[in-house]
Amino acid sequence: MSERGVRTAVTTIDKDLDKLGFVEEAAGHLSRSMIALGFAVLFLVMTACIAALLLSDNPHWLLLTAALALGGYMALNIGANDVANNVGPAVGARVLTMTSALLLAALCESAGALLAGGEVVTTISTRIVDVGGFSEQADFPLAMLAALVAAALWINLATVLGAPVSTTHAVVGGVVGAAMMSAGSSVVSWGTVGAIAASWVVSPLLGGLVAAALLALVKTLIIYRDDKIAAARRWLPVMFSLMAGTFALYLVIVGLSRSLPVAPGVALAISLAAALCVYLLSVPLIARAATGLENRNQSLRRLFRIPLIVAAGVLSFAHGANDVANAVGPVAAIFSSFSDAEAVMSAGGYLFPVLLIGALGISLGLLLFGPRLVRMVGERITRLNPIRAFCVALATGATVLLASGLGLPVSSTHIAVGAVFGVGFYREWFMNRARTLRVGEILPLAGGLSVRPRREPADLRRRKLVRRAHVLTIVSAWGVTVPAAAMLAAVVFAVFDWVQ
Repeated sequence: MSERGVRTAVTTIDKDLDKLGFVEEAAGHLSRSMIALGFAVLFLVMTACIAALLLSDNPHWLLLTAALALGGYMALNIGANDVANNVGPAVGARVLTMTSALLLAALCESAGALLAGGEVVTTISTRIVDVGGFSEQADFPLAMLAALVAAALWINLATVLGAPVSTTHAVVGGVVGAAMMSAGSSVVSWGTVGAIAASWVVSPLLGGLVAAALLALVKTLIIYRDDKIAAARRWLPVMFSLMAGTFALYLVIVGLSRSLPVAPGVALAISLAAALCVYLLSVPLIARAATGLENRNQSLRRLFRIPLIVAAGVLSFAHGANDVANAVGPVAAIFSSFSDAEAVMSAGGYLFPVLLIGALGISLGLLLFGPRLVRMVGERITRLNPIRAFCVALATGATVLLASGLGLPVSSTHIAVGAVFGVGFYREWFMNRARTLRVGEILPLAGGLSVRPRREPADLRRRKLVRRAHVLTIVSAWGVTVPAAAMLAAVVFAVFDWVQ
């Protein structure tokens, strides 16, 4: 065989090996997907079986069992789609590996749902629609079941398409659509819906502004100081303690208020004590970590690792407390329609088992299906490092904690993505402003001197640090979710009513 023939044969073999490698990679991905799907199905089957056994004496056991299973399905979708906002910044900043981030988020999500999820569950289940406005008693649980089916299906579709939509949008739109199909618009509490809708607009803007302000503060107090390491040793303990104090205050007032009521003064004292303790612990730890570091920004990023990990945990706790309502709020409403509402929502009623299903479903959905959207939030919108990711996580956590304390089921997706955009757009504005000032020069003109900016090459006129395509995609997804979930819920309710 000639030399040319040998080269051709080698090239052909290389191409065949490449194709074989792609096939093996695709087969491995498919097998992992099937395993994850199998675990999800097993969770739903076990939830339905255990619920059927425990509710066998209830005359409505079939409907209640279906509600619990669908609540678990909704929780899986929330974990797959929405929890990416909590740990995405830490993963994008290379502070946490994907595995450690998923485990941290699963633990904190479960804790938040079980300790502090009751108030927002009440908002979803009792304040959006008027139960007394339904002419037939059986219509209300069917409407809530239709809302749950519609919201879960829509989020599932969005997750398959890789779109980080708002699960809160989906469930509230489903509740409104099913209720209107069942009993008309009069049963909808439009004041509550309007307040929630307003929070959807305000919360991403607030998250973005807070994140940008935090980044500006870090730049002013630490990054642009002559001695960056000394400034970090002085200010990082303060930032860390403020975060700990806020988290402690929320935990006492919201998370433990049902089982251990605490006076406002006592709660404030506990918050201050937690902040002081964390400050005293942080000072020597940060001083030890800063020893021997060079006076440059790369060294500063190492000092933000621990605060960023803690911030990710706080954010996951807040998300579990707030967004568990999206999974189990309609379930609680269905249970309340067949029992006394106070008994259902009490510590000895059905609230804890319902919250437990939501917590387990969210955590399992995150572990099985979450990595794809974690990478979307952490890596594809804008470039993050530990400092920027810390600002995003802290701003998002503070905003979600405030909303959860007020009992408003705001969208953590809006807040987190708004914070990421806020950091990106602030960096973009700051960098382009600085470059404009650098290129200014004084040119002689008739009648005196004038300042004019020097022309820049086309690719340097304005740097864009936020991917505009993601802005359009995410905002479009936000806008479509509510009407899509409402229309789907109306169709599902019509099917349920026809079958009944």
